[in-house]
Amino acid sequence: MISSKFRGAKTQETMMRLRVAMSRCVLTVLAVAACSVLVNARFRQPNNEYQGRRTKLRSMVDGPVVIFGYTSKQEAGEVAVFFQEESFYYLTGYSEPDAALLLIPDLPNGKAYDGPSEILYLPPRDARRAKWEGPKMGPEDPGVPEGTGFSTVRPFPSLRDDLLNAAKKFPNFYTLLPPREERGYPHLATWSAWVRELVPEASVSDVLPMIRTLREVKSAGEIALLQKAVDASVEAQMDAMKQMRPGLYEYQVAARMRMIHEMAGCSREAYAPIVGAGFYSTVLHYDALDNEIKDGDVVVIDVGGEYGGYAADITRTLPANGKFTPRQREIYEIVLGAQNAALDAIKPGVQMSALQKIAYDYINTHGHDKQGEPLGKYFIHGLGHGLGLDVHDPTDYQRPLRAGMAITDEPGIYIPEENLGVRIEDDVLITEDGHRLMTERLPRTVEEVEKVMAEGREHAEVRP
Repeated sequence: MISSKFRGAKTQETMMRLRVAMSRCVLTVLAVAACSVLVNARFRQPNNEYQGRRTKLRSMVDGPVVIFGYTSKQEAGEVAVFFQEESFYYLTGYSEPDAALLLIPDLPNGKAYDGPSEILYLPPRDARRAKWEGPKMGPEDPGVPEGTGFSTVRPFPSLRDDLLNAAKKFPNFYTLLPPREERGYPHLATWSAWVRELVPEASVSDVLPMIRTLREVKSAGEIALLQKAVDASVEAQMDAMKQMRPGLYEYQVAARMRMIHEMAGCSREAYAPIVGAGFYSTVLHYDALDNEIKDGDVVVIDVGGEYGGYAADITRTLPANGKFTPRQREIYEIVLGAQNAALDAIKPGVQMSALQKIAYDYINTHGHDKQGEPLGKYFIHGLGHGLGLDVHDPTDYQRPLRAGMAITDEPGIYIPEENLGVRIEDDVLITEDGHRLMTERLPRTVEEVEKVMAEGREHAEVRP
């Protein structure tokens, strides 16, 4: 006969194995579900999309435009992953380092320039690097015009002579000029100085304002990529709702969300994940993520993925234990009311400043702090921003909204003395007759959020 002590040990061992097996099963199901939306992940748009943008930009300038992609010097560490300079990628769709673009408009007298109007410059093949990194496209490879969408592709060193020849006929040049403080490697400062030194007699102006104007309104292809980023990010937010509970660490929440993004085809996070519990729910860009989530906390989860270069930006605020306290619910519903008030007003012709006022006025006329003061002073940031290749995509806030623009709607209230911060952020596409909520699948109301969290607890993973 087996002793009761030994029988108990075997039972514990069996249960342990069962729990591990169940955990693995849940992860497998999650991975399969995420893979179901993995369609054309990380692929560029058709060549004619980029060519159309270049044609528009050429029509806006009176001189050559030269733009440099990021170089292999930008991120030299072994763990670095290369991502292209945004304006260069927007115009070319080319995502490898050490390339340049030259666009030449018609001459000032209206005559056509006696040469190609657009040229892509690529570095020569490097057989030694190819052994480590794989083959890269070279300027003289067969099929380069079809692969890049440029009928003229030249070795990078040819750029120098082409610019000198263009300077004989054009007094004005355009490139990307550096901001007052350029972070990291001085890419813009380095190459704009190179251009000015090469053509010292030319007037060199910043082309970024014109590119920003083009980038504000998204094409159908861009909207499709942005929606894929949103869909992947919604799935991650839904999972966070289902998994949330006291005892988790903030970084664990972010880790699962990253996994879901990547399984859905996102190449990286759109920004550093923000998961702030308790007091840190009131810190806008908190990204340390090293605190344990405690019973009674609210948790602000501002996490979005980037798909095909396009960034989603979504925030939800959750009660750690699955139920908002009366005070947490009060503040949450005020923020939600402000978001809905602004959302109802989003349409072409409206300015972001008007939407900001709508949200602020709602918050400032609903509820009070512990001293009886209005809550407007706790809404400490802008209502929203543009979305696109950058999570804060170029947006002229002085101009009215136009169909094809994508923006966020993200009011918030942050009361540090109550350890209570609430932000609700959704992504919105401006349409011809109003707007479309790109994140509409993700719960927003108190009842919806608590319902999903309760369902998550019912089907919680069994951990060893």
